[in-house]
Amino acid sequence: QLPVGNLQLTLYQYKTCPFCSKVRAFLDYHGLPYEIVEVNPIMRKEIKFSSYRKVPILLANAGSSLQLNDSSVIISAIKTYLISKRNSLEEIVSFYPPMKTVTERGKEVIEYGNKYWLMLDEKETKRVYPVKEVRVEEMKWRKWADDWLVHLISPNVYRTPREAFASFDYIVREGKFGTVEGFFAKYLGAVAMFFVSKRLKKRHHLRDDVREDLYEAVDEWVKAVGKHRLFMGGSQPNLADLAVYGVLRVMEGLEAFDDMMVHTKIQPWYQRMEEVIQKA
Repeated sequence: QLPVGNLQLTLYQYKTCPFCSKVRAFLDYHGLPYEIVEVNPIMRKEIKFSSYRKVPILLANAGSSLQLNDSSVIISAIKTYLISKRNSLEEIVSFYPPMKTVTERGKEVIEYGNKYWLMLDEKETKRVYPVKEVRVEEMKWRKWADDWLVHLISPNVYRTPREAFASFDYIVREGKFGTVEGFFAKYLGAVAMFFVSKRLKKRHHLRDDVREDLYEAVDEWVKAVGKHRLFMGGSQPNLADLAVYGVLRVMEGLEAFDDMMVHTKIQPWYQRMEEVIQKA
């Protein structure tokens, strides 16, 4: 059913970035083959071709080469392409226009319109979302993953100096660093991120013990999925399931992840997500 034969994908990423992890979860679940280019987070030479300087970036070739930016745009555009046979990928991407906005702190950022929408006709929409509420729920929780859940990761993985060093040890091991660069990144980065995490804690109005915010958020998600569904998407994950799983997965192997598994009700859903993505 999938037009994968003519779709070549290259993902530019940092392995430990939650937004990149979301895109990988989506591509893996849909069985889409893709190449990975691990970007050096200091020099970023690998993305010097792009005026957009963040990851993930997805280069998609479906007849002509296209650059897709922003994890939620990437997911919405590719999902639309898989469902809709009418549109070229180029046309679909044009439905997500970049817009420059200024944050409260006066920083200019690029936002993307419609990024949680799938651009489907009426018939396709009915097939994917038989009930209007299903679409609204999926969009709400995709946005929640971007606007809230993601911001709980750094304050939790860099919560203490010890956790900050363990996190950077993992980042340097999994990322693309030279030997000397990796040494400085590990020690200076860990110290810097410990202090940055305190600023983030304040900015997002988190509690003194940031674990409490993480536990509360995760249990809120489990409650939203409910006891009578395997996933928010029902018998199979939807885009909200894949987004939440992708964000949480970057903490695997760290103390914050182990604590979350012990102190929340997330484990059964998380294990089901692991199994279904592995199977795909």
